Amino acid sequence: MWSKRREDELPQQPQRPAGVPAPPAQPTVETQRREPQTMSSPSRTFEPETPSTRGGSAALGKNVTVKGQIFAREDLTIDGEVEGTVECQEHRLTIGPNARVQAGLKAREIIIHGSIQGNVDATDKIDIKKEAKLVGDIKTSRIVIEDGAYFKGSIDISKVASGKPAQAPAPQPSPAAAPPTSPTPASTVVK
Repeated sequence: MWSKRREDELPQQPQRPAGVPAPPAQPTVETQRREPQTMSSPSRTFEPETPSTRGGSAALGKNVTVKGQIFAREDLTIDGEVEGTVECQEHRLTIGPNARVQAGLKAREIIIHGSIQGNVDATDKIDIKKEAKLVGDIKTSRIVIEDGAYFKGSIDISKVASGKPAQAPAPQPSPAAAPPTSPTPASTVVK
């Protein structure tokens, strides 16, 4: 009884004589609300790593925390917190100035600006910058420690494998063939 019909709600359009084109219809507010709004985003495809796409680099920002193992097949920069192990066997690993790393590190080359607590193993070179702090043992073939850097641990310098064959050490005379020596006096150790 009190309900209005749909025709009563819509404004009436005046009748047009034949041959006169109708003006383009303007959508009403109600029609605009009902239209779905869609947004399109560019499609992303995954491309497996090929030798031609190698050589990129990855980064963990200063607000990123990782607990576990990281294996990278490209250069890696860490500027956040990492706890666990990090391996970039054939690539460069850079520890940024905001980084706090409690992990064992293995890479071809390691550049340290931040703080590391753990053992570091580089097949080529380790570069410890002046603002860096490293507590742990180092194993590398080349090392640079800038003035002002903090380091506590041991360093094991290994020879770089070269194309030359290794020379055999000179033979040592056997103990039986050695001439007798006179006894040497015992040395005293002063503490």
